[in-house]
Amino acid sequence: MRTAWRSHVGKVRQVNEDRAWTGKLENGITAAVVADGMGGHKAGDVASGLAIDSLTQSLSAWNEDLSSETSAERLREIVRKANLAVYEMASGNEEWSNMGTTVVLALANERAAMIGHIGDSRAYRMRGGELELLTEDHTLVNELAKSGQLSEEEAANHPRRNVLTRALGTDRDVAVDVSRIDWQRGDRLLLCSDGLSSLVERRLILEALKDPRADMDQIAERLITLALLAGGDDNITVALIDYGADDDAEGGAS
Repeated sequence: MRTAWRSHVGKVRQVNEDRAWTGKLENGITAAVVADGMGGHKAGDVASGLAIDSLTQSLSAWNEDLSSETSAERLREIVRKANLAVYEMASGNEEWSNMGTTVVLALANERAAMIGHIGDSRAYRMRGGELELLTEDHTLVNELAKSGQLSEEEAANHPRRNVLTRALGTDRDVAVDVSRIDWQRGDRLLLCSDGLSSLVERRLILEALKDPRADMDQIAERLITLALLAGGDDNITVALIDYGADDDAEGGAS
């Protein structure tokens, strides 16, 4: 499987509070993570950095079969460990009080794939020319839309659409959404911060993902460019996993 990631500060923000990582674990599982930090003076990048550090350290010791009954709970444990790392750092430093981060991560091999997430960073799967959202935003506006109090259009333009109902690191305990997904050759996964998903139309994201002439790095660059062209008013981060290639995943962190 082939991976790529890119992150950009955008056109408005002074600090990039997003972080990302992709890599291939020793047991042949490909992994990708995106975290979008939040908080006061530079606290967001501290929170997302701590989360990525904790997650990648835990994932380096991953020894679960993705198809096993215990793998989902193991993934939740890893994310809860990262949550505690951020929470304890924030609790011990007034400057970083109430900092937190979203997180979305994917684990995949040739037989199975899992998604875990907290917040409004998203995971999408492209298959057969269609793009499917795999995660549900943990936001106030999404809760209002689910209850019928807001239409889809009202939700998309609501002034409080970025208010999270759940984040990593803001509380000692947090619920982690984990799901197994259908995964087959030809599929592509996109993980992204809301700097992409809130600005770029889904059809444009799909067009970039299915470009047969582009490799993963070029697709990642194109997605960043689309967000910048749409205004770039937030940090923008994308991570990709492609099941159409035989290349080994290359890891790295921002």
